[in-house]
Amino acid sequence: MKVLVTDPLSAEGMEILDQETEVTTNFCENPEELLEIISEFDALIVRSGTKVPAEVIDAGVNLKVIGRAGVGVDNIDVRRATEKGIMVINTPESNTISAAEHTIALLTSLSRNVAKASASVKKGEWKRGHFLGVELYEKTLGIIGLGKIGIEVARRCRAMGMNLLGYDPYVPPEQVEKIGVKMVSLEDLLQQSDFITLHLPLVNSTHHIIGEKELAQMKDGVRIINCARGGLIDEQALCNAIDEGKVAGAALDVVETDPPYECPLIKQENVVLTPHLGASTREAQVNVAIQVANQVLRALRGEPVDYAVNVPVLMPEVLEEVKPFLSLMRMLGSLYMQFFGGTVEELEIHYSGEIAAKPLKPLTTSCLIGLLQVMVGDQVNYVNAPYLAKNRGLRVKEMSTATSENFSSLITLYVKTAGKNNIIAGTLFHDNDVRIVQIGDYRIEVVPSQFMLVCKYEDKPGVIGQVASILGTRNINIASMQVGRQSIGGEALMVLQVDDPVPANIMEKLKEIDSINEVKFVELAERD
Repeated sequence: MKVLVTDPLSAEGMEILDQETEVTTNFCENPEELLEIISEFDALIVRSGTKVPAEVIDAGVNLKVIGRAGVGVDNIDVRRATEKGIMVINTPESNTISAAEHTIALLTSLSRNVAKASASVKKGEWKRGHFLGVELYEKTLGIIGLGKIGIEVARRCRAMGMNLLGYDPYVPPEQVEKIGVKMVSLEDLLQQSDFITLHLPLVNSTHHIIGEKELAQMKDGVRIINCARGGLIDEQALCNAIDEGKVAGAALDVVETDPPYECPLIKQENVVLTPHLGASTREAQVNVAIQVANQVLRALRGEPVDYAVNVPVLMPEVLEEVKPFLSLMRMLGSLYMQFFGGTVEELEIHYSGEIAAKPLKPLTTSCLIGLLQVMVGDQVNYVNAPYLAKNRGLRVKEMSTATSENFSSLITLYVKTAGKNNIIAGTLFHDNDVRIVQIGDYRIEVVPSQFMLVCKYEDKPGVIGQVASILGTRNINIASMQVGRQSIGGEALMVLQVDDPVPANIMEKLKEIDSINEVKFVELAERD
């Protein structure tokens, strides 16, 4: 097997590759150069410096795997790789400690004005009185996002005597309470924290999770740290809050667009900026090299890998049996999570009718993908979904029965969350016609679409018209609508298929309708 490495990789990783493959190192300066040589290689290993567009993937006629030594795969055309049957893998856990330690470095630097004081001394000044700091001891740190990095930050800050609040709707409280984190709502965290640090993936639900509204809820003099993703913070809103004195300072390792030459925060005296150094340690570079090398070798051997970004690992004959149901299962999981949300403790899936005789494991995994992608982003796949679910304490059960009362096949999800249980169910008509047939307590026949509004409302005349009118003001077309109810004049459920995403300001207007009890915008992935 031949492996091409186009970005610097530590010697430890190269040694692993050398044991089983023929390795070529060529730091291609542009895609055209890579295009000329890629056809002879079975595997390609890159970092962020190499772009792998569709043209390169098409030319890689022998490529079986692309390894990204790092987390982000924005520089790789993953869709095209999937279409060509090429596995894309990454190494999301290789920089956990480095990212956590850089967070601590920014936290302490911000609290003691280290960057400003250093710049002052280098200018020949000695202004001790200008750089009065604050202690971290007994201050409250709010941690938004308690994955592996968030937890490592919590452990270190606990040792410094800080009080820890956490917000993560997908992590069971008992999982982090043992390390001293008190789980609270986002609103409570914002109102009570002296320092706030973010450790979230950048997905639709987390984009600008810190904006003008959230900044207004914070304590006066709060300090904010972000070593995760730039799009989590509305940079202009943060800049305004610093100018107004609401925010005492911020320390950012990431910005929405890098280099941050147009970022409004770059000229702020009370902002510490570093050029995405979270993974820039010798140890992290060794870890990422070893991890990507081992994963690439496993992929080339045909063995399961831990961090495949795109490829479902299913035997062809199994895939053929269950393929029509895979999209249904992913939709059920995603729709459930986007509408009901909450910390899922237990997922019990009932397979009834003809489907009960088919292989169920890939169906359950597909459902987990739908659930987990809402929580952690697109890196969830058939390889790592069960692992991620287990790692989050999510218990999964499968039940099957050969009979189904109303459908040839029926799949029902019984989901247990903190404090309540919910149900969602679906079926297929004519082999591949997907239907959602129950949402919560409501029997309803929904034809899923990419964009949907799901509303609970009081069944009164005019409510549907008000919803349609508000959508019309933004030129959002309603393609179709289904309604389910239990009694005349009681609460009902309405599902609208719309042609475009519904922006946040329109969602706020919909929530203001007196008879609307709950409304959620749902975006489903395209069908397999």
